[in-house]
Amino acid sequence: MTTTATAPTRAFVRDRDFRRLLFTRFSAHWGNGMYQAGLAGAVLFNPERAADALAMAGGFAALLLPYSIVGPFAGALLDRWDRRKVLIFASLLRSFTILATAVAVGTGAAGIGLFSLALASEGISRFIGSGLSASLPHVVEEKSVVAANAFAATWGSVLAVVGGGCAIGLRALTGADDAGSAWVTAVAALGGIGAAVLASGFAHGLLGPSTVDEPSNPALAVARGLADGAKAAWRTPSVTAGFVALFAHRASYGISLLVTVLLMRNHFAAGMTGLGQMAAFAGAGILVAGLLTARLLRRLGRVRVVVGALVAAAVAQLALGLPMVVPAALLAAFLVTGAGQVLKLCVDSSVQLDVADEARGRVFALYDTLFNITQVAAVSLAATVIPDDGRSPGLLITAAVLYLVGGAGYLLAVRKRRTADKAPPLALG
Repeated sequence: MTTTATAPTRAFVRDRDFRRLLFTRFSAHWGNGMYQAGLAGAVLFNPERAADALAMAGGFAALLLPYSIVGPFAGALLDRWDRRKVLIFASLLRSFTILATAVAVGTGAAGIGLFSLALASEGISRFIGSGLSASLPHVVEEKSVVAANAFAATWGSVLAVVGGGCAIGLRALTGADDAGSAWVTAVAALGGIGAAVLASGFAHGLLGPSTVDEPSNPALAVARGLADGAKAAWRTPSVTAGFVALFAHRASYGISLLVTVLLMRNHFAAGMTGLGQMAAFAGAGILVAGLLTARLLRRLGRVRVVVGALVAAAVAQLALGLPMVVPAALLAAFLVTGAGQVLKLCVDSSVQLDVADEARGRVFALYDTLFNITQVAAVSLAATVIPDDGRSPGLLITAAVLYLVGGAGYLLAVRKRRTADKAPPLALG
């Protein structure tokens, strides 16, 4: 355990258990970034396949809906099972599904078959992601959770971007056809194998849960997962308000992502190279956000930081997204993704600090479930109106407005909860 609550980053990085959890996250995120980029290349930028906006929306659904389908199960079971075992077995099973996906890509599979494998693989990853987040408070002191989470989540996201870059680079060597895409996808399995090996080094029970607040019947525990997560989140004002802000971000980001992919493929004709540049700028935004968020929270407080991030994202959408030229789009990716990472770190720290350990996994599961459904819905709706070349000023303006609406909703949620907390109890009788 870390011995100094206010120690700088290097203090908790010295801790053996934190480093092991960090490297487990790195390996899992690298593999996830490589898998998603490889699958995107196989479906969206493969000369042997053709994908329109609706097909892209289906691809995003395949990558994101597992977060919603598996979320309730992951939350309930993470608050019931030894999280060390979850990390080991889920990582190995994910590697197996990645290899199965690679075989499907190599043999030319498409449609329901390929999307089902992607659903399975990404669904399993939720046990890994939620398990890593719920485990972190067990390897650092409470006062270091915000800084440790910012460090781990930020560098984990950067490793996902690096994984995506590795996929793009390997794709240039193996080719853009089905066979080349299959090899790129298969290499991503190394991330899950590495995460399983690293997680096996934890002592039994070290990662929690410390207490089990679950029914003895596993089916009933799973059924109660979402309801319990919702109750725990509602009882925590910082989490409730943060959810409102992230709803807006997920919807806006989904719209922007669809516009960006279509612009890169059909308008700028930049292909995977352009998408790789966009990912690099987004990764830089994530890194800067991770370096600044804890400092901003100390100086400005959570409310100002969250509202400022939403406003900054809206301005970036309007000032840099609307011109629809590559340099401005790259800078927009840096600012919008950085602002989104600031929001995520704020809400993550609220859940980790303000929600009891026996309910933390379920709240993270609810978090994943609601926000990924929001993003899939936003992408799907945008896909019905966006032109083939992606040039849609109206959609970018809509995304900017959603950020501003999210900021207003966040402030309203904070104010209402503060008012409710100060109100005297109603008399009975």
